[in-house]
Parts: sequence; structure tokens; C-alpha cells
Amino acid sequence: MVKFTAEELRASMDKKHNIRNMSVIAHVDHGKSTLTDSLVAAAGIISQDVAGDVRMTDTRADEAERGITIKSTGISLHYEMTDESLKRFKGKREGNSYLINLIDSPGHIDFSSEVTAALRITDGALVVVDCIEGVCVQTETVLRQSLGERIKPVLTVNKMDRCFLELQQDGEEAYQAFARVIENVNVTMSPYEDEKLGSCLVAPEKGTVAFSAGLHGWAFTLSSFAKMYVAKFKVDEAKMMERLWGENYYDAATRKWSNAKNTASPTCQRGFVQFCYEPIRRIISTCMNDDKEKLWQMLDKLKVTLKAEDKELTGKKLMKRVMQAWLPASDALLEMIVFHLPSPATAQQYRVENLYEGPLDDPYATAIRNCDPNGPLMVYVSKMIPASDSGRFFAFGRVFSGTVATGNKVRIMGPNFVPGEKKDLYVKTVQRTVIWMGKKQESVADVPCGNTVAMVGLDQFITKNATLTDEKAVDAHPIKAMKFSVSPVVRKSVACKNAAELPKLVEGLKRLSKSDPLVVCTIEESGEHVIAGVGQLHLEICLKDLQDDFMGGTDIIVGPPIITYRETVTTNSSHTVMSKSPNKHNRLYMEARPLDSADLDPQQPTVAKTIDDERIGPKDDIKERGKILSEEFGWDKDLARKIWAFGPDTKGPNMFVDMCKGVQYLSEIKDSVVAGFQWASKEGALAEENMRGVCFELCDVMLHSDSIHRGGGQIIPTSRRAMYAAQLTASPRLMQPMYLVDIQVPQTVAGNVYTVAYNSGGELKEEANRVGTPLANLKFYLPVARSFDFTDKLRAATSGQAFPQCVFDHWKIMPCDPFQAGSDSGKVIADIRKRKGLKDIITPLSEYEDKL
Repeated sequence: MVKFTAEELRASMDKKHNIRNMSVIAHVDHGKSTLTDSLVAAAGIISQDVAGDVRMTDTRADEAERGITIKSTGISLHYEMTDESLKRFKGKREGNSYLINLIDSPGHIDFSSEVTAALRITDGALVVVDCIEGVCVQTETVLRQSLGERIKPVLTVNKMDRCFLELQQDGEEAYQAFARVIENVNVTMSPYEDEKLGSCLVAPEKGTVAFSAGLHGWAFTLSSFAKMYVAKFKVDEAKMMERLWGENYYDAATRKWSNAKNTASPTCQRGFVQFCYEPIRRIISTCMNDDKEKLWQMLDKLKVTLKAEDKELTGKKLMKRVMQAWLPASDALLEMIVFHLPSPATAQQYRVENLYEGPLDDPYATAIRNCDPNGPLMVYVSKMIPASDSGRFFAFGRVFSGTVATGNKVRIMGPNFVPGEKKDLYVKTVQRTVIWMGKKQESVADVPCGNTVAMVGLDQFITKNATLTDEKAVDAHPIKAMKFSVSPVVRKSVACKNAAELPKLVEGLKRLSKSDPLVVCTIEESGEHVIAGVGQLHLEICLKDLQDDFMGGTDIIVGPPIITYRETVTTNSSHTVMSKSPNKHNRLYMEARPLDSADLDPQQPTVAKTIDDERIGPKDDIKERGKILSEEFGWDKDLARKIWAFGPDTKGPNMFVDMCKGVQYLSEIKDSVVAGFQWASKEGALAEENMRGVCFELCDVMLHSDSIHRGGGQIIPTSRRAMYAAQLTASPRLMQPMYLVDIQVPQTVAGNVYTVAYNSGGELKEEANRVGTPLANLKFYLPVARSFDFTDKLRAATSGQAFPQCVFDHWKIMPCDPFQAGSDSGKVIADIRKRKGLKDIITPLSEYEDKL
């Protein structure tokens, strides 16, 4: 059954020009896992009969139950291609055997972090789009993510069977729908292209677009049909492909091609419709009508043979087998993957600067660029996968240079590692190297660069992701951390029913934290354990995993959802505040102001968003940072150069700026003031929530001449008090997280959606009717705090016809004054303070600020 052995797989790993690392990405329910089955079947791991039904890459029981992918799953596939199929391939290759390391990723917005982890360790992406639903919100998100990682995309327009069986579209109508999908994909990608990656726009005539029906296991590219018609029209394949798309019409009566339709001639039709769409439509309708005599004649002309038992089938089953035999999905997809996605040897040349943190001319960067199996080892672990034996994890990642082998001693650089320091740095032996094969694994002695790998024995030291190098590579820099497109903004507290099982809960939370790239498990000062996730579904899955897998079914109590808020200021401080140190010998004068006033509009770029996107940060060159702040946001260049720190956690969206002139001993207290700033920006004055979009300015300082009187113990609490006072004098406000909700709904019930959305505090962003379908696409901004029963209300109001997708979009300032009795933000602050065990009322300004 399986057409290859572990030895053949290992042999293919050395041919770096014959490897393709690819992710399958798309919106939820657009058919990724179903389509992947065809590629798995072609490699002989499952039979063609069940391809599309098994969903081989959905390895968890709840994935099969819910019918959605939850965790990204890797599978390595080995193919022997024929000389005929590789005839047009112009790139480098070593023989005809190809290794495809494929990762099937989830489409639900709550599991976007799994997509990010998959994209980091692949070089190409197969983007799947439903031909009826078109480009949806998550399609745009994953395309943006993939281009940010310099991943080359190819497109497949999926669920084509719906055009024939469900909508019964005519050829021209279907062509317009496909052209719209392709155009929307290109429009989404065009702003994010860069020179190094080259043009990523997809086009059917170039062979970068396939048309598929994953459920029935068939697909084609224009090349599939061009090969059939080359002899008839006596032109080469590339020329024929061009004629099969766009404004190319063929008149069967005159046997001539033209660029415009001759409306007077009934035999003049678009090339794609006449030579691709119509033949498929005729075959499908003949199968569905059970007109077998006519069908056998058609198949004879196409030189397609069926097995004897297949000829007994009827209806959809017959159609599936006929289409699989005529246009097997694996042939079209494989050709597209091999021809148009880059090998690691090609991709790493332009990806290295996006990956490596250190100098781009050191031996490690050079080895990554050259994909050198004999160079120094560089492995990036993008996620941890729970093993079947409880408590252990596989470290799953990609070898970018060198070769990782069983028994290797590796240097593990965690996400908090700083070159030259010992923090978050470990040396450990790799106990086993394995190839990931969906539900099972194959052990191999070693894995060379350009391949994905899973390693055993490192889980004790890696929490979520890490960079591995040789034991003695002390001058190596880590590979850059991944940027996630979503944030964990929904939290729930967990506790044990039986207090004696607390150690089980603590251990379970540690394992849960390892198993998901984005879940955050924390202990509040009140002692409660809190799990933060992206959305309702994400949290639900995390809590299920915690209880069933990581705690062995122990009963837990889950609290109500907790929303994360942010604190900000909306005006400049009304006056300069002053705070004295406990020994009364030092005085700090400060002011607070918003980083920019544009934060009110989510569409406008803001300084806080620019920091979030890591366009500016603490590691930047001062001149570059000053240039961005002055040119894009109108900051004074000198001011931009005096930034002392970003916070919280040294990289958050708040700044501390030194505005002092001619102050003695200032450099000696800098570290203490910055420590106070990190503390204050992590726990604001209103409700001890993180601050966002606040700039603190140090206006003046009076210090004692003796250094013993101006140590950290005197300065840190003083600077924090001064910042709280400055925050309270600058019209402080709360910011609430907002979802962008994308709702697809029949136009007849769209009115009900507006009612539910407005009652839940939603604001309409845009509405669009989907041409050629009875569907409308509505986009709303919705407060996360009011989103928990939104889906249920929406389903009830539309009889289950509306499908909402919520993705965190931006932070919005709550306009009401938190000090005003009975205001919305006042109530929120009171609830947060009660939950955190703080005083009922916000500490007044007089307690922070010392009078002059």
C-alpha cells in the first residue's frame, strides 16, 4: 500500500533541490484537510477510495467529531515523478524522486497561532479558497501572515463540484466567479509583496492556480487540459494555456481564435468554458443521469479506464471514481507544488534575513543561506507536540543548516535568550530524531537541513519555541521569534474541585502551556490560576485538553470569562507632577501624554500599532527609529532619540522619554527609573491592567550628591508613584478589546443580523453582496466583552443561517470617565479591582503626588 519506506524518505532528504516544505492554508471549512487526502493517497498512505472522507491529517478525536482542524499536523510524503511530467520543469533537480513535507493547518481564526507556527518552518503555501464563498477574513489573515514570512503561495479554487451539482452554473457564470476569487487573492497579496520574494501574484495561465473538488478527489490546472489539446491545435503547451484563460474566444464553426466574443455566432465561446468547464460538466451530468453507454464512449475518447467493480457504481460514487481516474487531484497539485513552490535551497537565500537575528555575514547566516548540511547546526522549534505517553513532548521544527542527529548535544536558546548571557540557555542531548507522519512517527538516525524534524528529549527545556545550535556554537544568535496575528484576550480562571489535587493542576497547566503556541497560563496575585486564549473555541479546546489529557480526567472548576483591558491617557498632563523618594533627598518631575491621538480610529496607523508590529522597538537603530517617528507621526527628531525604554516587558506599546537638560547623576538612576516604568506600565493606576499608548516624560530631577542616597530602593518606587500621578492628571481611560466579526449570511435574513449586532454594541464596518450568490458579507466591530452569547443569539435570529468569524482587531478607548459614578468603565474597573482583591476605589492623586 505505502509506496515508500523510511529509508527512501531519508535518502530523499539529502536532495535539497527535490524537497518542498509547504503548508496548506485557508479559511475554515474551505476544504484543506479533504484536499490534503488526495496528496496522501497519491503517496500510497491511504487508498484513493477513501480520500476526501478520512481526513488523514485530522489526528485528534475532537477534530473528527467537530469536522474542523484544531492542531496543525505534519506529514512527509515521497513521490516518484515521471520524466514526462517533469519535461517542462526548468529548475534544478536531482533525479525524479521528490519529498514533500506538508503541514495541514487549521482554518478557524481561534487557531491562527498554529498557522503561524506552520508557516515559519515551510517555504511555500497552498492557499485553498471555496469557489462559492470566495476570499474570507481568515483567507486574508493567512495570506498576510505567509507573505510576512516570505512564503511563496499557489492557489487552488476548491469545491468546484458545487458549481455543477448545487448551483448548476453555466460556464460563463462560473468563469466570472473563479476570476473574481483569483483577483481578490491577488488584491489581498499585492500590498505585502517585497522585492526579495519576487512577484507572488497567481494566474491560471502561469500554472499557479488549480481548480479542484477535494471531496471527490479531482483537480486540474490549465496545463492538464493544454496537454490534451496540443495535438489538435498544433501549438505548444504554454501557448495553449494562455488561450484557456482570459479574453480568448474560439469559434468552432470558423475554427478561429479571437480576443473578443462574436455575439452573432452561437458557436463562439470563451476558451476556458469550451475546453475545460463544458467537458467536465458533460461527464458529471452523464454520471449523475446514469447514462453509462454514453459515459463509456466519452471515457474511451479520453483514454480513461475504470476497474470492473467501479463500473457497477452509480450516481455520486460513480462520478467520484470517473473524475478521479480522469483528472486525479494529486497530479495537478503535485505539478503545481513541484514547479512553482521553492526548494529549501532557493527559499533560504531570501528568507535568511527574516529569520536570523545576528549579523547576516556570520557563519550561521551563511550556512542558512546556502542550506549547507555540513555547516553549523541551526534548528528552529516552532511548536511542541504532546506524545502518546503522558507528559512527554516532541519538539517539532525545521533544520535550516547543518544536520541534527540522534545523540547530538545541542545548545538550546529560548525566547528570552540574550546573546552573551546565560539566561534561557541550556545544553541537552537529542535522544531521538523522527519524521512526522500524521498519526505516527518514523525514527531516523539524522535529518539534514531543508527538512522538518521532530526531536525527543528536549521537552524539559523548551516551553513553546526555541533555536537549537551546536553545543560549542557560543557566538550563534537565535532565529527570530514568531509574530502572531491574534492576541490571547479572553481569559478564564481554573481551580481544582479537590484542593489536594492542586499539584496536578499546576503540572497540567505547564503541559498545556507547552502544547499550544499561544495559550498563556498565569497565576494572579490573588492565587487563582488563569488561562488566556484567543477566543471562546480556543479556550474550550484548551480546557478540554487540560482536563482530559494533562490532568487525567481530574475534575476542575472553570470561572466565568475574564476580559483583558488596557489603560491609557487621552490628553497631556494638566500639570507636571512631583514625587519625593522615601528619604526625601530625591525628587522626580514627570508628565504623561498619549503616544498619538489617532488611536481612536482603528484604520489609521498609530505609534502603538507600529510598536506591536515591531517596526520600531528597543533593538532598533536610533536614527532609523527617529526617522519613522518624525516622518510618519510628526515627532521631533531629538525627542525620538531620547527614548529610554519601551514597556511593559521592555517591548510593549508605551514609551519613557528623557526631557531633562543638564542634570547631574542622571545616567546613574536610569536603570532604576526604567524599572519603575516597567512596573507602572504593567500595572496601571486604574485597575492594575497593562498600559497602552502612553508616553511618560521625565521633565526634571533633583538628586542627592551621595550615590548611597539615590539607590534603586529610593528611585524605583518613587518613579512608579510619579508615573501613576502623571497618568491620573492626563484624563486616564480604559481601552477594551474589539473583535472584527465577519458574517456570511443569505441576503433575506441580513436585517436580523443588524438587530443582533447593534444590540450587542456592534458598529458596522462594511457590507457587500457577493456577486452571483444570494449571500451578503457583513463586517462589524464588536466589543469582546459582549461577544460571548453573540453567536448563539445570531444563530437563533437567523435560524442557523449566519456564520460569524470573530478575530481580535484593535483596542478601543471607552469614552466614559472612569471616575464618574455609574459609568460603564467605572463599573468595569470596580469589577476588576474586586476580582484582583484591590481597594474598592482608585487610589486618589493626592496619595501619589507630593506637593511642591
